[in-house]
Amino acid sequence: IIRRLILFKIKDLFKTKNLALMALLIAANVVFSRFLSINTFNLKIGFTFLTVMMAAYILGPAGAMIVGGMGDLIGALLFPIAPFFPGFTLTAVITGFLYSLFINKKTSLVKIIIGVTVTELLCSGLMNTFWISYMCGSDFKALLITRLTTQIIAMAVVEIIAAQLIFGKKMAIERIA
Repeated sequence: IIRRLILFKIKDLFKTKNLALMALLIAANVVFSRFLSINTFNLKIGFTFLTVMMAAYILGPAGAMIVGGMGDLIGALLFPIAPFFPGFTLTAVITGFLYSLFINKKTSLVKIIIGVTVTELLCSGLMNTFWISYMCGSDFKALLITRLTTQIIAMAVVEIIAAQLIFGKKMAIERIA
C-alpha cells in the first residue's frame, strides 16, 4: 500500500481532473445508494461498490476512501433512509481502503475474489451487522447468520462478476467484439 501511495501521491488528488472524477464518483455513489438500490431492515442490494472500486483503481487508497466516505455522508444527510449513524460512514471509508489493496492496475480474478470476499466479510458482514444490531437492539449472532446468507454471499457473487467484467484482462466488450 505504501508503494501505491507513493505512485499516486495524495497531492495528485487535488488536481482538477482528479477532483472532478472524485465528484462524479461521489455523485454516482449517492445516486446508486439512495435511488437505485433495494433497502430493507437488514439487507441492501445496490451498486455503490462500483464507484468505490473505480476510485480504488484510478485514484488509489485515498481517493477510494474519500469516495466511499463522502458518498455515504452526503447521501445520508441529503437523502436519509434512517437517522444518520457515523458507523456506516466509517465502514464506507474502510471499504474504500480494502478495495484499494486488491483493485489496482495489476488486478486479476484472484485479487478481485479475495478483495470482494475480505470486504464483504469484514465490512458488510461484521461491521455493518454490528452497527445494525447496535442501532436496533437486535441479537448480533442471529442477525449475522441471516445477513450471511442474504447479503454477504449474494452481493459477493454480484460484485465479483461486475468487477471481473470491468477490471478483468478480457473485458465484456472485448469478448463480444
